[in-house]
Amino acid sequence: MHWVHRSSPWRSLFEHAQPSAPGGLFAPLKDVLDAAPPHESPLHNAYRWQQHLVETLVRYDVPAWRVSQLISDHNAWLYRQAIMFSLDEMQSQGWGAPPVDYCVLILGSGARDESLLGPDQDNALIIDDYPDSRHREIDGYFQALGERFTERLAEAGIPLCQGHVMARWPMWRKRLGEWRTQLELWTQERRVKRVQQTNILLDFTPVVGETRLARALLQSVADIVPKRALFMDEMAALLDELPVALDRFGRLKGSIKEAPFSEAINLKRQGLMPLVSAARLLSLHAGLREVSTRKRLHAFGEHSASGVARDQATSLVATLERLQQLTLDQQRHNLSLGQVADGWVDSARLRDDQTYILKYDLQQIRKFVNHVQSQVRSGAP
Repeated sequence: MHWVHRSSPWRSLFEHAQPSAPGGLFAPLKDVLDAAPPHESPLHNAYRWQQHLVETLVRYDVPAWRVSQLISDHNAWLYRQAIMFSLDEMQSQGWGAPPVDYCVLILGSGARDESLLGPDQDNALIIDDYPDSRHREIDGYFQALGERFTERLAEAGIPLCQGHVMARWPMWRKRLGEWRTQLELWTQERRVKRVQQTNILLDFTPVVGETRLARALLQSVADIVPKRALFMDEMAALLDELPVALDRFGRLKGSIKEAPFSEAINLKRQGLMPLVSAARLLSLHAGLREVSTRKRLHAFGEHSASGVARDQATSLVATLERLQQLTLDQQRHNLSLGQVADGWVDSARLRDDQTYILKYDLQQIRKFVNHVQSQVRSGAP
């Protein structure tokens, strides 16, 4: 066995007389950007290029949390391209321009700027209010748009959502007023399914269209959801369905169900999701408007109503970053072997220090989840 060392491009910074113009430093990034497919090329070429971009960013020692932001940005670009191609196609087929204003939303990790490799689609569509008499005409137009752009993304390599959380389905394609009514209905009773649907909707960001519609939906969320005490309590209770990957003795304990290898930990479900979900709930409870988990955690440290001290918030940000790094490292390893990039991490591949720190991070997430549940159930602030 021998180690292969690939020097970082940064080490070429002082190889030349003038540090401000080192060709070697910029060469890898220039090469990958030059290789980017032109915007008019098929989307699957652009999506495949993304992995080359990630490998280049890693070579520049860019941390996983920043890489995830750039992956999210690139996926949003793919969305814009898919929608633009779909609108052009509809125009050429006689559909005309969109009949009313609209806004396409990215949901989930993409909205939070936390996409890693191998995402699926999560999106929704807000349509500006229109009279019921025009429903068949207008909804038919946006149904066609939703079907076309989601199919284009699937062909590019971003699979259709198995849970049908996409603008091609009526549940996730509504008039602005209907979205508000939907929130009113979902939050009237403390049912698990309603909480799950609401949680999906709470993390969104506009990608194409009128952003005022997204701002209006955000205001509806702030007006309705935090005031429904029983529903908020059910949201807190649902966090128990996302236990971290530790047993009662503080040892790593992976999920046996569907595990791809013997010492697998579903770090997405047993680490990232509990942290992300708790941060989302506390942000909603404290009246904050941030979407990304990183920004939410930083905001808690500056917001006394969260009950999270600044140093604790900083520590949780570091925890988030480390979990993202472990997940991205495993995904890159899987892809190098021709395997699937998912949320599973092989704990047998971790060094002793990584295992120790992972246990610590999962303990901090467990404490944070308990804190959030206590805050929501106490009614504070």
